[in-house]
Amino acid sequence: MFNANELCNKITSLHPELGACGIDITVTKDDKENRWLVHLNKGEHSLNHFLEMPDADHCMEGQQCLSLGLEIAQLQKNIKGEQF
Repeated sequence: MFNANELCNKITSLHPELGACGIDITVTKDDKENRWLVHLNKGEHSLNHFLEMPDADHCMEGQQCLSLGLEIAQLQKNIKGEQF
């Protein structure tokens, strides 16, 4: 099993444009719902994404975090031209 820091580091390795763990990205485990909460913060924009365990496992295996990637694309679109 992996911890929040390891998952955050893996996400930033797959999406380096997001920024740094603990600054632009925080990852916490939602034990009640058995999923991860990924909070992205870029300027005035923020996004909370719940990453289900199978998706988190795929991320840790080096595969793309598909559901998170879709949310990231939407956040980038909402920012409209601001650089990540």
